[in-house]
Amino acid sequence: MAEIITRLMTAADVDAVHEIDLASFAIPWTRDAFAREAENNCARYLVLCEDGVPVAYAGVWFVLDEGQITNIAVHPAKRGLGYGKRIVKDLIQLAADSGMTFMSLECRRSNVVAQNLYHGAGFIDVGFRKRYYSDNNEDALVMALTQMPEGNPDNDPTLIHED
Repeated sequence: MAEIITRLMTAADVDAVHEIDLASFAIPWTRDAFAREAENNCARYLVLCEDGVPVAYAGVWFVLDEGQITNIAVHPAKRGLGYGKRIVKDLIQLAADSGMTFMSLECRRSNVVAQNLYHGAGFIDVGFRKRYYSDNNEDALVMALTQMPEGNPDNDPTLIHED
């Protein structure tokens, strides 16, 4: 049985995360974008690893007390195994542990699989962004999570704790 763990993304994970992104999206981010995110103090990225190899990732930007989900992807060869559900749950918990009280995201209106994943995690539909996606002018569904789990700041190793 494979060992499955979720952990914070490091600079050493950037190539693997970029490969997952390339395999998952019509307009993938650049490798440099992920490298910058690995150094961004307002961002947290998780990788879900199978036997030490990243097979999924999820990212969130922190703005005041809101977590704005950037991207979530599972390598196409590893879909259908519950990894998406797990990394979304872990990302929500990390945001709660980091003091976030609200989360939001944009999702293609045509991406029903992702919408079902987010609805299953408690997100609700709150609106649309017209012609949000530049590749085909598709609208984005804006989703929000207003009921965050209880957070524990001791679980976020990147938080600065004042004595």
